[in-house]
Amino acid sequence: FLTATAAYVVQLYLYKCACLKWEEVSIMDEKNIPIRTYQVCNVLEPNQNNWLRTDWIPRSGAQRVYVEVKFTLRDCNSLPGVTGTCKETFNLYYHESNEDRESYIKESSFIKVDTVAADESFTQVDVGDRIMKLNTEVRDVKVTTRKGFYLAFQDVGACIALVSVRVFYKTCPLTVRNLATFPDTITGADTSSLVEVRGSCVNQSEEREEPKMYCGADGEWLVPIGGCLCNPGYEERGGACKACRAGFYKAKSTDPGCAKCPPHSHSLRDGATICDCHAGFFRADTDPPSMACTQPPSAPQQLISVVNETSVVLEWTPPHRLGGRSDTSYNFPRPGSAGGSVSSSQFCAPCGSDVLFSPGQTGLTTTRVVVSELRAHTHYTFIVHARNGVSQASGAGAAQSVSVSVTTNQAAPSPVSSIQATDVTRHSLSLSWQQPDRPNGVILEYEVKFYEKDQRERSYRIMRTFSRSVDVTGLNPLTVYVFHVRARTAAGYGEFSTPFEFSTNSDPFPLIGEGVNSAFLLLSVSGVGILLLISAAVFIISRRRSKYSKTKQDSEEEKHLNPGVKIYVDPFTYEDPDQAIHEFAKEIDVSSIHIEKVIGMGEFGEVCSGRLRVQGKREIYVAIKSLKAGYSDKQRRDFLSEASIMGQFDHPNIIRLEGVVTRCKPLMIITEYMENGSLDAFLRKHDGQFTVIQLVGMLRGIASGMKYLSDMNYVHRDLAARNILVNSNLVCKVSDFGLSRVLEDDPEATGTYLSPGGKIPIRWTAPEAIAYRKFTTASDVWSYGIVMWEVVSYGERPYWDMNNQDVIKAIEEGYRLPAPMDCPVVLHQLMLDCWERDRAERPTFSQILNMLDKLIRNPGTLRRTGGERYLQCTKAKTEISSSKVWSLCEWLQSIGLERYRDTLAAAGYTSLDSLLALTHQIEVEIMNPR
Repeated sequence: FLTATAAYVVQLYLYKCACLKWEEVSIMDEKNIPIRTYQVCNVLEPNQNNWLRTDWIPRSGAQRVYVEVKFTLRDCNSLPGVTGTCKETFNLYYHESNEDRESYIKESSFIKVDTVAADESFTQVDVGDRIMKLNTEVRDVKVTTRKGFYLAFQDVGACIALVSVRVFYKTCPLTVRNLATFPDTITGADTSSLVEVRGSCVNQSEEREEPKMYCGADGEWLVPIGGCLCNPGYEERGGACKACRAGFYKAKSTDPGCAKCPPHSHSLRDGATICDCHAGFFRADTDPPSMACTQPPSAPQQLISVVNETSVVLEWTPPHRLGGRSDTSYNFPRPGSAGGSVSSSQFCAPCGSDVLFSPGQTGLTTTRVVVSELRAHTHYTFIVHARNGVSQASGAGAAQSVSVSVTTNQAAPSPVSSIQATDVTRHSLSLSWQQPDRPNGVILEYEVKFYEKDQRERSYRIMRTFSRSVDVTGLNPLTVYVFHVRARTAAGYGEFSTPFEFSTNSDPFPLIGEGVNSAFLLLSVSGVGILLLISAAVFIISRRRSKYSKTKQDSEEEKHLNPGVKIYVDPFTYEDPDQAIHEFAKEIDVSSIHIEKVIGMGEFGEVCSGRLRVQGKREIYVAIKSLKAGYSDKQRRDFLSEASIMGQFDHPNIIRLEGVVTRCKPLMIITEYMENGSLDAFLRKHDGQFTVIQLVGMLRGIASGMKYLSDMNYVHRDLAARNILVNSNLVCKVSDFGLSRVLEDDPEATGTYLSPGGKIPIRWTAPEAIAYRKFTTASDVWSYGIVMWEVVSYGERPYWDMNNQDVIKAIEEGYRLPAPMDCPVVLHQLMLDCWERDRAERPTFSQILNMLDKLIRNPGTLRRTGGERYLQCTKAKTEISSSKVWSLCEWLQSIGLERYRDTLAAAGYTSLDSLLALTHQIEVEIMNPR
């Protein structure tokens, strides 16, 4: 056995065998080296049938073997007198057998492989000059039914010499790909077959995705899928996983390789998954292994205080040593106070919960805090702690704190919190209130300010009292008064209370407090009862009157139950299709339609283009679908239901229904006309002619339309580039809601197969929809990912020439479409997100739309593709840095939309920053300039 590239080769010579008129002859080759050959040259006699057979050759697991024959052949024209009997070919046969005991095999048992002819023949002159013209021919034989086989050579009248016969089969050699080992694999039986081989992860690695490759018929490995990742502590070197050296580490299998230990850490052994911190350094639980080990901060510096009556402003400077971290924060753990004089020896007690810290008491990132609501003339001690992410791990405490003691001043009292009114009469009332929550000293007096509500403090009166109550007289009857109360201490007046409103009475009897007149109270209650009865009567009458118009208003009420939200209504829920069509579609007079030409054939009839002129509106181009004559009731219902679906949609990226014709024949559905036709054909026609940002703009329009449909709870089920229409302004619109589909000649081109539930477009459909007919918005997201691939590849057929069953199998095994040529990495990643096996893991159309908007606003993110890292500016021919600040003009020029500069400027958008708030309506205005 000899080893060759991608193949094992077995070298065999002809054994002594059952032969007729073949002779074993020794000759000299061109180097005068003797070789053994089998020769036959019976050219003078007609009807030659000379056989030469090999010994039994074991198959050794091969399914297709190759036979290389080296031979010489005499030119019949150089042999005189052999006209009609001389041949220049011989036949190759084979016979399969389970054992090598067959000494005689009938000719009829052999299967012919081929008739072999020579490319070079020799003459008598050549022999004299010792010129050997050696021919080499290779034939392949499929051997799959027995353990071995025989080869046979049939001479039918040629002058031939067999120099050597070499029999071999091909294998894909042992290889390591993506850290997975794939063993020697014998190729398949057919020249086009692929043998699937599952790889095994190399030592110290784990499976990222099931590794697979396919062994091709030529002995080459094809289509690598999946692979393995080196375990934590190991990195890939030379196709194997090697341990990280001391001083290096690898925390996760997904990390690219071993990294040097971060500052203030070390690893003393090979294969470390994390580096240990040096003494005195720490790592927080949330710190990544790549972060340097750090220390807690030192104490804050220069803590100063400024006292303002019962408030204190505290300020300090950051610690001298931050410990190598940027998450330093400050706390006031237990501010305490000691009542009495400053010299008091009492221990400090915790402050009450009414003390206010602004902006806060813990987790401060600023170095200034205001403490208010303190007691007057009281001694306070404030302690400021500096902490960071490793303070708790290190056990650091008081060493990182600083304190200051202050004494508050005498302060004015706090506002009065509540006021009550009693003994209300026509001209007087009595007020009472509680002492302020913080008197801050001895209350010397209270001041009451009041005024009529209508005067709004333009004219007010002041009353003072030493008690917590006062009688207010001289008031006007049936008048609302506003009252404020404040207290005064030796430090001065406090703030007025919030306003309290009280109204005087129109009757000499009081309404509030003691002494309420029972007769007046009975009259008041009776009056209230009569008012309630009148109100109830009015309500009942209005209800009865509105009851009759309720049915008429139902539809209008539904529109306002959830303003801004519209839900799709299935027209098939209507018993009468005419009811649905009249509710959702507008009837058009057939005289307003002018048909110009036929543009295709739909499922129900012809599809034409033409013009629509409605009175009072400008003439527009439209697409017209008509229902062919002889239709059935079901066809009519389906036809009208299609229009009922479209009539519910109103979005710039959804094909617009102009109306229907149902009052005469033929029935027609009128939609807007899309000049550039279907998206897949349009992209193939203009292959490579758009910038990446233009393609993203098309995808953005499709995503916007699909978000609208998903918000309405409508599932498309057949989202594909062939069902997206493009107008003259390159605006893409979702179509094909059961409307006219132009059928292709090749049924396979539609990518559908008939399942028990109907046709399914396999190449565009999510796995759960294929297997279980589970169609949801998530399955539409899967289809949108395929549409993205179609757009970026300019209309290429998904999965190329794979048949439907192979597509289903490949997807189930984890295969996903690779990135098209020049596809930005971020777009292909979004496609892969749409193709998540778990539908709950796929993005929503709202998330997709947000992602595409970010890409459009930041075109630099689209520069990196699978084969390039930078984008070259076409005009300047210089490399554009990702940090360059673009002007609006430059950005529009880079994406091929500079023609919209004036439109944007007229709308007030003169810079890229102003475009960040660009809404979808502005985008429509740009794509459809007036």
